[in-house]
Amino acid sequence: MKKKVILGLSGGVDSAVAAIRLLEQGYDVTGVFMRNWDSSINNDVLGNPHVNDDVCPQEKDFIDAQNVAQALNIPFLRIDFVAEYWDHVFSYFLDEYRANRTPNPDILCNKEIKFKAFLIKALELGADYIAMGHYARSLHAPEVKLLRGIDPSKDQSYFLCQLTKEQIGKTLFPIGDMYKKDVREVARKHGLQVAAKKDSTGVCFIGERNFREFLKNYLPAQPGNIETLDGEIVGTHEGTMYYTIGQRKGLKMGGAGEPWFVLGKDVPRNVLLAGRGDKQELLYSDRCIVNKINWLETEKKDRDCTAKFRYRGMDHDVSLHWLDDDTLEVRYPKKGKTVTPGQAAVFYDQEEVLGGGTIDTVYMGEAIRPY
Repeated sequence: MKKKVILGLSGGVDSAVAAIRLLEQGYDVTGVFMRNWDSSINNDVLGNPHVNDDVCPQEKDFIDAQNVAQALNIPFLRIDFVAEYWDHVFSYFLDEYRANRTPNPDILCNKEIKFKAFLIKALELGADYIAMGHYARSLHAPEVKLLRGIDPSKDQSYFLCQLTKEQIGKTLFPIGDMYKKDVREVARKHGLQVAAKKDSTGVCFIGERNFREFLKNYLPAQPGNIETLDGEIVGTHEGTMYYTIGQRKGLKMGGAGEPWFVLGKDVPRNVLLAGRGDKQELLYSDRCIVNKINWLETEKKDRDCTAKFRYRGMDHDVSLHWLDDDTLEVRYPKKGKTVTPGQAAVFYDQEEVLGGGTIDTVYMGEAIRPY
């Protein structure tokens, strides 16, 4: 009897080719489109008032997903997780911005929606596995492991660092051993219109939009000054929460010389700190505290490994030192650039994901960085 797989069919080329590969491998495949954001009303389903924002191209994605299912002759469902997304992802996202931290909602979205709420629903529908079009790989035997995707330019294991072994053990990643160019070629050979569709960007399920203007619907702006480290006022900002460390775009500051970069925040004074050039000492650190750890190894012991502090960031050689069951001190004596509170630190042993957590405090020596 065929194993039943319920696939997250997003309307993009990656999940479409994931469906093709699952069918080729002999699985009984059902495609499911997840609807997690309601852009069509002024008050969301939980009664939280907000200003009507730009309409998300979610409906177009739904139609594309439906067309893929029809072309591949697989059953297709649409399931809403709007309330779950607001409760477990978007509310946290706003809380972190209020605290002047830079969160990564895609990681929480994977943990709470795609691999939790979706998995629960899939099991209720009789699935043996769920599947996603992520560029990552999973091993289920002899032990459960999460691995990087083989395409280094598309690897998405960073965003999966909060998955549990139970979730990984129930998940298939059909395109994790493929390169993007080959994924598009498979879609073209099958005559799928999504073969050339642009990759989605922006916040998970909310889509592409003017992000700062979008945030203003929920978090009122508190303008203030931009200052150099010497206290010279060189510009104004729209609210410190809207900026992240190392940011260059959006400062609206020019003039002769090197570009301006965000170096830090003086939150009590509502001041954004900035400097010219990206070699500023304040952008660098050599250790950080990481909490809310999700650990995939059996033992929690001090060890050396590598870490990513941002999705597109380089791998850093690090030493991990457990402070308690939920907290790591991470040391990287070769220094890291723009390691930022609220972002994820993800730890690797070569191809294997060891776990990950949220960056809480960043240091250079004994000095806390003003992030």
